[in-house]
Amino acid sequence: MRAAIVSGLVLMTAGCGATNEPATGDRRALQAVSVPDLSRLEKSVQAQLRERYDALIATQRDPISAAAELGTEYGEMGKLLLAAEFNDPAEAALVNAQALVPGDMRWPYYLGYLYRSKGDIAKAVAAFERALQAAPNDVPTMTWLAEAALDRGQPDTAVSLLTKALSLEPRSAAVYYGLGRAALAKRDFTGAARDLEQALALDSKASVIHYPLAMAYRGLGDQRRAESHLRQRGAVQVQPDPLRKALDELLHSALTYERNADAAGNRGEWPAAAEYLRKAVALAPARASIRHKLGTALFYLRDRRGALDEFREAIRLSPTFAAAHYALGVMHGEAGEHQHAIDSFSAALASEPARVDARLELANALRRSGRLESSLSEYQRILGTNPGVVRAHFGSVAALVRLNRYREAADRLGAAMDQYPDAPAFARAAARLLAAAPDDRVRDGRRAMALVQALLSGQPRTLDLIETMAMALAETGQYGDAVRWQRQAIEAAGQAGRKDVVQRLTDNLERYRAGRPCRTPWHVDEPIEF
Repeated sequence: MRAAIVSGLVLMTAGCGATNEPATGDRRALQAVSVPDLSRLEKSVQAQLRERYDALIATQRDPISAAAELGTEYGEMGKLLLAAEFNDPAEAALVNAQALVPGDMRWPYYLGYLYRSKGDIAKAVAAFERALQAAPNDVPTMTWLAEAALDRGQPDTAVSLLTKALSLEPRSAAVYYGLGRAALAKRDFTGAARDLEQALALDSKASVIHYPLAMAYRGLGDQRRAESHLRQRGAVQVQPDPLRKALDELLHSALTYERNADAAGNRGEWPAAAEYLRKAVALAPARASIRHKLGTALFYLRDRRGALDEFREAIRLSPTFAAAHYALGVMHGEAGEHQHAIDSFSAALASEPARVDARLELANALRRSGRLESSLSEYQRILGTNPGVVRAHFGSVAALVRLNRYREAADRLGAAMDQYPDAPAFARAAARLLAAAPDDRVRDGRRAMALVQALLSGQPRTLDLIETMAMALAETGQYGDAVRWQRQAIEAAGQAGRKDVVQRLTDNLERYRAGRPCRTPWHVDEPIEF
């Protein structure tokens, strides 16, 4: 019997065709359930299907088994087949389950999901309506029916369903998401913006909400908010309902665990992602891509040793795996191991020369290691083909500053502030340079003051900005105020436990007390970073 499942299994109680609907509770009219060749599946999934099939056929052959027991076995088999994307036999099994246990809403629910995935909206609606009859207060089923109504251009029907759903579950992001889309379909842009904002507040990781929200703000004429949400749009869905989540997690396969880890990682749920990936590694220990993903999850969980081990193992398994070399380079860079970082980013580029992220990080590592001309060449290489890489513009400025090419740095900062007004890093760097550059042709204390004041009006009072304000005040001869601001900077550094910074700030404090301005915009050990 077990051998039969590999080439194709069939479970029948009569010769009915797979398209017929069996009568409720009638075992004689059950549909045939067949599974095609399973050899494409992972061995763990093949074993899972065999085990489930054995349980089903044992129950079917048991003359005293109850209809509900057999129906549940058919339903569980149907779920497994559906998860494995064997839709036709899954449909037959679920139809049997529905007929044998008409009061269990799970089986018409999964049939509705199956039909929806096939694009058969009419059948999906009929199935979800049967599920709702069995469980009249099931919010996920109402939400699916509302989705189907929206697909059919029936927003009023969707609103009716979702309004009831909201009364039952007032903090459901999925319900608010549906209400917002229904309002958008009715061109009620105010209502759409309200409901979609609420959905986003309840599920901030669901980037799929941003696009319709952008359309709502566009309809309201609020172009600024529309553009902001368009930039944030993505494919991360609203949290799935429990039955759908159970289906997604059903198969014991490396691929299933990897997919679930991807979904968890997209939502920033790194403990769950790591757990899924450990299960995937156990089933597929030689798959480099899974090792890399596990390393990434561990990196976000601040398990540095575990992440390094996984990235190195990924490279051992696949020596030209650019993503793993890149990830290893990031970790070396964060640890200040600049030469190791340079080696890793160079290895990534050797495999994928067009990787802009690897070239940018190589340029950064070269700059931080003091190889300034080489870093500048890499930044220029990036900007020659990808002029919109903002961080490459900033990195080139930082390299020019370290090379004492202050006028070039100031010119580039001026152009970048015009080109990227939403990137305050350029204005912060420009203010520092204008306040304290050693080159008299570059310094402009009043302009530095104006930039700092503008930055402070819209940003927190960071240590960096406080120190820059003191520099600008000293450059304009306001030494008393410069001393006051510098003391604030020293206090902030002390509270942060930055003793090394306190000493440098104290040196400048004495300079201001003596009526002398600062001529060192960045100390040699002070990072210049975006």
